[in-house]
Amino acid sequence: MTALTANLIEIFSAIQGEGINVGTRQIFVRFGGCDLRCHYCDSQHTWQKQPTCEIEQTPGARDFVTHDNPIEMSQLLEWVDRQNQPQLHDSISITGGEPLLHAPFLAQFLPRVKELTHLPIYLETGGHRPSQLAQVLPYLDLVGMDIKLPSVSGETHWEKHAEFLRSCRDAGVDVFVKIIISQTTNPDELRQSARLVAEVNDKTIIFLQPMTALAQPHTNPNLTAPKPEQVLAWQALMKEYLPHIRVIPQTHKMIGQL
Repeated sequence: MTALTANLIEIFSAIQGEGINVGTRQIFVRFGGCDLRCHYCDSQHTWQKQPTCEIEQTPGARDFVTHDNPIEMSQLLEWVDRQNQPQLHDSISITGGEPLLHAPFLAQFLPRVKELTHLPIYLETGGHRPSQLAQVLPYLDLVGMDIKLPSVSGETHWEKHAEFLRSCRDAGVDVFVKIIISQTTNPDELRQSARLVAEVNDKTIIFLQPMTALAQPHTNPNLTAPKPEQVLAWQALMKEYLPHIRVIPQTHKMIGQL
């Protein structure tokens, strides 16, 4: 696969349900493939690159048409431009999977789509690929970065998370952090997360996101949503290190958005 093609999962228009952009309208460009295996993942279909992708024809209409992967850049630009109706969208979400697995493609695609749509670019990422981030930082307006707690996700990437945050800070790109929490969350890992973020930039906002129950079981069946008293205690714990700790669930699932 060349840098001029990419493997997609879907393109659609919806209301963002997480993080700083919650409640805003975005064009979602979801890339296929992920090198993580988080126990709580609600998008396991994105772990592997798919032979086809689903492309919404009319923003918000859910009138999807199936196309074969990989997708050429010129075709992707055409589809995004079709979604970009006047004054409808606030930004473009580059998501996955792990979109930074497509960094060479994104380094060419992002400046072109920004020139075409004049919309801000928002990257949603696992925050564990700082080398690939460097290829696309000049074209980003906002980064939503996960911190993967070992006790919840089964993944451990502390050093990469710190390097990732420093790269965003040094490039002057706004970044916020999202942390998935469950009943099994280890409070010591929340302390470590807070210290890690504070050492880079103590003005960074952290979103604690209670995990959401799925129709299909998670890869770890012992994962359950945290109790209200746990969430309150953990927010208080982290606010000892950082002033901006917010708790927001996956609101898009509450209102029937993808």
